[in-house]
Amino acid sequence: MKVYDKLIALSQNRASYLCLIDPDKIDLEQAIYTAKLCQDNGADGILVGSSLMLTNNFEKNLKAIKDNVEIPVLIFPGIFNFVSRYADAILLLSVVSSRNPQMLIGEQVRAAPQIKEYGLEAIGTAYMLIDSGENTSVNFMSSSFPIPRNKPDIAVAHALAGQYLGMKIVYMDAGSGALKPVKNEMIKKIRMNIDIPIILGGGIRTPEVAREKAQAGADFIVTGNILEEKSDPQLIRAFADAIHSVKRND
Repeated sequence: MKVYDKLIALSQNRASYLCLIDPDKIDLEQAIYTAKLCQDNGADGILVGSSLMLTNNFEKNLKAIKDNVEIPVLIFPGIFNFVSRYADAILLLSVVSSRNPQMLIGEQVRAAPQIKEYGLEAIGTAYMLIDSGENTSVNFMSSSFPIPRNKPDIAVAHALAGQYLGMKIVYMDAGSGALKPVKNEMIKKIRMNIDIPIILGGGIRTPEVAREKAQAGADFIVTGNILEEKSDPQLIRAFADAIHSVKRND
């Protein structure tokens, strides 16, 4: 079964939990440890990626993660070519909130031949950067203006455009280290207007907030920075339990 089909199957029953691992910030042993910790404590999948790579750890850490877990491992690419044969799939992001052509199609064109060569499953993803109260790494590196956090109608229009262009997932992101997560009102309005799954990340620091965002309509909740700060199995389990408690089609 394709990874996308597995994600769809999960989202039809309950909200799901994805852990984001930044391969630039950890060594090989820590990458393996963190991935196993996420799997053993209820994560449904692992995203591997970074906005900026200062080391050469990406492919080495990605392979180690893939070799040591059974849950899906997806590449969450930065603004340059993060493509590897060692993942189960790649979220092929188009930054639909941007007006920078490099982020809309340029990087994707660069990545496409390698994706084909590796036979890597590519999941077309409408990536929307949402204002979080500060200039995040992805905001700066992508030269993108985020969607204002108090303008849900603008976000709805962008999400609809992504769906109508044939993208399979909408990813709403407040950015790494965001001060504030995406507002519930925006999540609810987008959920009411689109038919494809929603991934939500950025600024989610407690299981209670994670549950709240899932209840608002996000199908997949992503945590990253909080795991870097606290590699705590009880915290990961608390996130997983809170998110999984939000059922669909009850």
